[in-house]
Amino acid sequence: MSQLKNGSSQCLWTSICIVLIVMSTARGAVSTNYGEALTKSLLYFEAQRSGKLPSNQRVTWRGDSALRDGSDAHVDLTGGYYDAGDNMKFGFPLAFMTTMLAWSNIEMASQLKAHQEQENALAALKWATDFLIKAHPEPNVLYGQVGDGNSDHGCWMRPEDMTTPRPSFRIDAQHPGSDLAGETAAAMAAASIAFAPSDEAYAKILIGHAKDLFEFAKAYPGIYQNSITNAGGFYASSGYEDELLWAAAWLHRATNDQIYLDYLTQASGTGGPRTVFAWDDKFVGAQVLVAKLALEGKVESNGKIAEYKSMAEQFICNCAQKGSNNVKKTPGGLLYFLPWNNLQYTAAASFVLSAYSKYLEDAKASIQCPNGALQASDLLDLTRSQVDYILGSNPQNMSYMVGVGTNYPKKPHHRAASIVSITKDKTPVTCSEGFDAWFNNPAPNPNVLMGAVVGGPNDNDVYGDERTDYQHAEPAPATAAPFVGVLAAVA
Repeated sequence: MSQLKNGSSQCLWTSICIVLIVMSTARGAVSTNYGEALTKSLLYFEAQRSGKLPSNQRVTWRGDSALRDGSDAHVDLTGGYYDAGDNMKFGFPLAFMTTMLAWSNIEMASQLKAHQEQENALAALKWATDFLIKAHPEPNVLYGQVGDGNSDHGCWMRPEDMTTPRPSFRIDAQHPGSDLAGETAAAMAAASIAFAPSDEAYAKILIGHAKDLFEFAKAYPGIYQNSITNAGGFYASSGYEDELLWAAAWLHRATNDQIYLDYLTQASGTGGPRTVFAWDDKFVGAQVLVAKLALEGKVESNGKIAEYKSMAEQFICNCAQKGSNNVKKTPGGLLYFLPWNNLQYTAAASFVLSAYSKYLEDAKASIQCPNGALQASDLLDLTRSQVDYILGSNPQNMSYMVGVGTNYPKKPHHRAASIVSITKDKTPVTCSEGFDAWFNNPAPNPNVLMGAVVGGPNDNDVYGDERTDYQHAEPAPATAAPFVGVLAAVA
């Protein structure tokens, strides 16, 4: 900036200089936010915490909650994270969030350390894995949900004084759920890698759970919502093949055991070309992890391995608009996948781009797309463009991360944030009172849900900031987890 200012008198065309100064200022305004956004993204996880809060809790408008979770089944299921804007604990998206938070910790460890956020990132991960360990009390038993989705959604209450039923739901040998068990195995395996450098004993516990869960998932095939029917209306799984490949890829990375690589190469398929990477579709994640092995020369890039790599790169080419089935972009430049909480898909795709950029750079390789080549730097540039859009460089000039910049969503669809903090007013807010006094209140949320990423704008870059619009205004941990890694990559 200073060079531009000092040299402005020497400019031949003042208008060009003004444009350059404005462009430089705009870029600087966003780039200075990366580190701040990273810090705030980790605060969001503290706002989502269930259970007894620790003494070092930084989000102080929250209190202890759901301290009897699991008591109906005589199991301690306290802790973990609430899902999105409600007070439910849904194991399927929670496990995916955990896997992605672990991947962020693994892939961007040095960047997190450089920004003094590694400790916070690992603490956010451990809050999830501690819960998942408790939810897996026997090799073939996994608790996959706490709370009744229908009654929870029928009330607008703070988690601290909710009175809705808290039933515990599980999968077991008689009531299988290969997708839920597989995703939880992936989460445990990935987390074991993240914790290994600082806590080897904990990492060993996690890998033991991961191995048991993977065997459980294979031995008793089934889709989890056939066993936990209440989850079907909220997070129905479309199949379990992707979770098993994803779990095998993480178990191989964690253990280097040939049996997991054999599972990947002997599987009936690689998932083929995918259009999203998300809580219900992990094929891209598995494809990327196998491609990494090929790029590192750890496996021969032929046959099934080459197919995984080709599919991973096809997804990346489509994101970069150089493929044969390109991802739609909004007029303002946002990668647009699906109408409901689109930013969860943008965040996960951006993570894939940032991680693959690193793999390409290490291997001194590039991607040959149908419509041109992609270098590591191209992938990081595309990642940065998506981050810039999310943090405010968009037609609405709005940051879609709460608390970053001055113009950000003031009314996210979120029970705890939208009701007066229990630390300020201990008077219980009943089920229907919450709707009357808070949900339908036109005022901004009384508590700032720092670091939350909302569902985002529509395909025309428009965002209304209405609490009632859960498709666009509801933040979710599944969006935040990969975004931690994305922010670390560009910060």
